[in-house]
Amino acid sequence: MSEETKGRGRRAVTRRRRKPPQRRRALTVAAWTAAGVVLLGGGGLGWFYFKLNGNLKTVDIDQALGKDRPPNVDNGSMDILVLGSDSRDGANSEYGADDGGSARSDTAMIVHLYDGHKQASVVSIPRDTMLPRPACAVGKGKTDPGSKRAQFNEAFTIGGAACAVKTVETMSGIRMDHYIEVDFTGFKKIIDNLGGVELTTTKPIKDHGSHLDLPAGSHKLNGEQSLGLVRTRKSVGDGGDLGRIQLQQAFIKALIKQVKGVGVFDSPKKLYGLADSATKAITTDKALGDVKALAGFAQGLQGIGAENMHMITLPVGQDPLDKDRVVALPKGSKMVWDALLADQPIPAAATENSTGDKSAAGSIVQ
Repeated sequence: MSEETKGRGRRAVTRRRRKPPQRRRALTVAAWTAAGVVLLGGGGLGWFYFKLNGNLKTVDIDQALGKDRPPNVDNGSMDILVLGSDSRDGANSEYGADDGGSARSDTAMIVHLYDGHKQASVVSIPRDTMLPRPACAVGKGKTDPGSKRAQFNEAFTIGGAACAVKTVETMSGIRMDHYIEVDFTGFKKIIDNLGGVELTTTKPIKDHGSHLDLPAGSHKLNGEQSLGLVRTRKSVGDGGDLGRIQLQQAFIKALIKQVKGVGVFDSPKKLYGLADSATKAITTDKALGDVKALAGFAQGLQGIGAENMHMITLPVGQDPLDKDRVVALPKGSKMVWDALLADQPIPAAATENSTGDKSAAGSIVQ
């Protein structure tokens, strides 16, 4: 961990964060926490509690990382690392060839819930960001020594969830309270069980890589189409990952606006189908690894709607060593991390010089 990161950690208070107050409105913070949406009923789901509990997969991040982490901050906030994963084997193989069985993560977001959990900031990390990667455990008794220069998403490929969390904590100086991961196939099933997502495209999207072909206009996307949209890259904006991030952010906001009225709780069958697909789709940290814990977590998100969510891309610029890669801008990134550590809004100045958030891709989806 760098001296700058350690310094931020020392400034933080080392007590556990306060439990957030519970809210009543059924809204969620992001597409990848759709699992939480169906668990807001808490005790009402007891009749299939054990079935859903058996679906959940967990990773013990605390045990894997030990004490070499930034401390908790006792200011009522919460930080969650959300990853979209793609093993490219099994049902996911239709989206590309398997590259040896190792999982990949092309989507990474830090979700910061402010004190009171009425507002949130989301920081997307481009997969192609070049940065130092810390040493990570990669198996029983084995350790990857890390690298002074590595692509961000290699951390997940090399060391899984724990290495991805360690990389994020090292670069930000912020401890991740929770970890949520969802895979390609699971994402599709969640959207299908929600009944699809309604949105409008201002331009046609035809992308051979993601198999998406949408004319301009209003649509109700099924799971396959939704996955295609959040994977679209080459046919929008500058054709790079920064444009894809903006599409993903626009899709998440469209989904959140719709979740409140999907009528899931009016149909036990629909509720069960969504809960079953969601709990099968996600991997969480151990603290969220049972239905009751996940329900409690979701209840803390109910006060957040799309209008209460500020979404940015990590401030980046072109990598001077590789025009197809990006690097974090030191000044802008520090503004972001300092603001989140202090539980303050991210200042607009943080992204003024960033090449992120400049693509026209985000305006395509409304």
